[in-house]
Amino acid sequence: MDIAKVIEFVQFKERLQHSNQYLVARVEESILRLKQHAHSIEEEEAVLESLKYGIHFVELSDEIASKTPTFNEDLQSRPFEGISCYPRENLNQSLEAGVRRNVERRSLLPRMLYLSIQSVSISIKENFEINGSVSDPKISTELKFLLESYAKMLGSTFEDAVELVMGVSNGRNSYKDFGPSLVEWFNFAVFLNAWNLSSGELVEKNADGCQSRTWHIIDTLLEKYILEGVKSLETSIFTPYVDIWTLVQVVSEPLAWHGLVLQACVRSSLPSGKRKKKAGSVELSSSPLFLRVRDSTHSLCSILEVLLKWLSGLINQSEEGKLEAIISSIRRSENNDGPGQVFRTLETLTSSMNNTELGDRITEALKSWNTVDAARKIVTGKHVVLNEFTKFCEAKFKTFQKLKQQISQV
Repeated sequence: MDIAKVIEFVQFKERLQHSNQYLVARVEESILRLKQHAHSIEEEEAVLESLKYGIHFVELSDEIASKTPTFNEDLQSRPFEGISCYPRENLNQSLEAGVRRNVERRSLLPRMLYLSIQSVSISIKENFEINGSVSDPKISTELKFLLESYAKMLGSTFEDAVELVMGVSNGRNSYKDFGPSLVEWFNFAVFLNAWNLSSGELVEKNADGCQSRTWHIIDTLLEKYILEGVKSLETSIFTPYVDIWTLVQVVSEPLAWHGLVLQACVRSSLPSGKRKKKAGSVELSSSPLFLRVRDSTHSLCSILEVLLKWLSGLINQSEEGKLEAIISSIRRSENNDGPGQVFRTLETLTSSMNNTELGDRITEALKSWNTVDAARKIVTGKHVVLNEFTKFCEAKFKTFQKLKQQISQV
């Protein structure tokens, strides 16, 4: 074997492992595993353990912040024919920087999730048991540090980030103020609530004494966004212009993470042998904290119930009805951009083809174009997405129904 080729391949592998593409795949694969097991806190903790509790990803985030990873830095760096290589100066620097910032931010999620679960578990036990766990200030300190870093990566200070999520939840600000990072802001709100549960730094007591400031933030953010999203998508989901991806992300990430926080709270609240109460402590089932956990669990159940009903209605629509909606939307004259424009351009080309101008291969490809067939593929694709989304929501709904039953036993 040619030693030079071996060295070249090893060097290529090293560059690949530090490329943006590899880093994105590595981080997102781990987050996907966390999403897939979020229905069970025990399974989630096993995944977190396999991920070294997110420590390595925090280190990765720090590394990204100090370096500029690229892929195939020059034309001579390709290990074999077939790999597309471009001079570094031709790369879209803005896009590269955006990808790095996103990976840097997303790398913090596993660790923040782990710390949130630990934080609320210890806090619940500390509040209601003499022999419960003693609060570890290191957990709260590290979680706040990561929240501050996360807020900075979103272009904000920690204090301003808290004010923004509060403003959106109470209507002073719009969801549009989150910009394109809406899901990441929701994640921030979830972990902020978990941190505040143990630190108690953001306290705002209402009439019944509930420390409801951050609980109210995340409950309201999720409820308002998802229910308003369902309402706005009801009549347009089967047009080619509507993207439900953000709604799917909100349910599969912040709602799922919040569900894990609730699972940790309930698990730590359930009797384990003979519980010894702290002197002067209130009954757990009537404590302000436990009431917030109960109300939040009921809120998530209600949200998912509405969402599942909406999804069922969409899935059960006739295929011809969905197809007609898409074709009608495509052919409306006021649609001068997006898929409608693409469809009309292709229809024009197929009706006025010139073999000499386009060449034989392009002409043959255009001959096979059919608007109805393309629209039918859109319907099929969205149907698959909606079915998978429904399965995910059903699993979440079962989890929260089980939590409701456990809460009733406390």
